[in-house]
Amino acid sequence: MTYCVGLALDKGLLFMSDTRTNAGVDDVSTVKKLRSWCVEGDRVITLLTAGNLATTQSVVSLLDERSFSPENRDPSILKLPTMFQVAQLVGNTLKEVIADNANTGQKADSTFNGTIILGGQIKGMAPRLFLIYPEGNFIEAGDDAPFFQIGETKYGKPILIRTYAQDMSFEDAVKLLLLSFDSTIKANLSVGMPLDLQVYEKDSLKLGKTRRILADDEYFQKTSKGWGESLRAAFQSMPDYKFGED
Repeated sequence: MTYCVGLALDKGLLFMSDTRTNAGVDDVSTVKKLRSWCVEGDRVITLLTAGNLATTQSVVSLLDERSFSPENRDPSILKLPTMFQVAQLVGNTLKEVIADNANTGQKADSTFNGTIILGGQIKGMAPRLFLIYPEGNFIEAGDDAPFFQIGETKYGKPILIRTYAQDMSFEDAVKLLLLSFDSTIKANLSVGMPLDLQVYEKDSLKLGKTRRILADDEYFQKTSKGWGESLRAAFQSMPDYKFGED
């Protein structure tokens, strides 16, 4: 399991993912699930991946091969003219990998599933954010769905719904995502540190701030502790419940 979030903001796009992968309680490792391609001044494209690790790594490898290998440059994630066409390419590649690896029967098909968040901007167009399903189809973020989550989504969703604002700063958005990830990590052992962060500033056409947030990160620890204390204080401030007379 994993947890990844892509946020669409007025200022640009923000991506965060955990790095835990496991094949059982005694086989836990760290794997990067965030991948970016950049042709500075022309385009920035970022993927977040969740699902079967072999499937998602194969998708990323195929996109790399078709981007950088001279004999396989068409189609290429670095040549397509729109983010919509990039989403089609990524969706078709995901569908292709799943079909190539799956045996007959629904059980085998589900084993190789993967889900992808795709975001970025191509010169002359607005930034766009997509959620791509295992079948290869996709939806796009908008006013009604300004962020996407994949993986273990339920624990970190309430704070996003209650707090997200499209005009928030990158700094506030990072704080919001850290609280969302903190809630998820505390509730599910299959999601874990470190966290990978990628910022993309609208119209910059270059990679923004990128960092890996470790478990002992001072700000993360301070935020996690402060959030817990704030929740307890808010709970205590609520009116007391009283049993009425029967």
